[in-house]
Amino acid sequence: MARPRIGIITNLHVMNEGYRTHMGGVMNSEAVAEAAGGMPLLIPADPRLMSVEELLETFDGFVLTGGRPNVHPEEYGEEETVAHGAFDRGRDAITLPLVRACVERGQPFLGICRGFQEVAVAMGSALHPEIRDVPGRMNHRMPPNGTQEERFALRHKVTVSEGGPFHKVFGATQVMTNTLHGQAVIRAGDRFVVDGTAPDGTAEAAYIKDAPGFTLSVQWHPEFNAAQDPVSRPLFEAFGDAARLWMERRQPLALAKSA
Repeated sequence: MARPRIGIITNLHVMNEGYRTHMGGVMNSEAVAEAAGGMPLLIPADPRLMSVEELLETFDGFVLTGGRPNVHPEEYGEEETVAHGAFDRGRDAITLPLVRACVERGQPFLGICRGFQEVAVAMGSALHPEIRDVPGRMNHRMPPNGTQEERFALRHKVTVSEGGPFHKVFGATQVMTNTLHGQAVIRAGDRFVVDGTAPDGTAEAAYIKDAPGFTLSVQWHPEFNAAQDPVSRPLFEAFGDAARLWMERRQPLALAKSA
């Protein structure tokens, strides 16, 4: 049986003293294959190599992955500072118009960490370069030491709205998640609905208001141990269902409706 083709957005990475690569984490591919039931295919995020239109016609859904480069602040009307960190302008040029096109078509995507921030910026939101510096906020960054299991360990609750799309996916209004991010949404665009927050009020789960299809995005990293995790697996399964329906009918599966 054919599987939906899931495009996984990669990050530009330089290794071995200047050798440029487009990198995608293995756990993203594993989550797509094992939890979403899709065929994982890496997308080199460079507008010189492909167009958004070609991507829309080639893939049945997209995973907007995490990554160390941040969305450039010019994309939300601010000037670059040292605090904003590293950037990947090629990825910005692909993902931001891709998100907007998917929203309008009803084509499914799942945003993860930087991908959550891309969706936010694409829909008119703004980011804070270091959320732990905001009074009352906690440190959401990855622990500097430890094994992979320790770095991706569950660290705080996320509370989602009663009866909302994430409640329907998780079957609960509170879930435990990891946290490995420095930046965060500080001002939400009109259609970017923050549906889940950390205990300090940081936006952790969101969808797009009045979008015809699947637009769920999360600030944490559900791809870690996705096939076994009781929170990650239903999220990827719901995304996979939406991608399969798109593959079969080119029609949206509307999970992310406004209240």
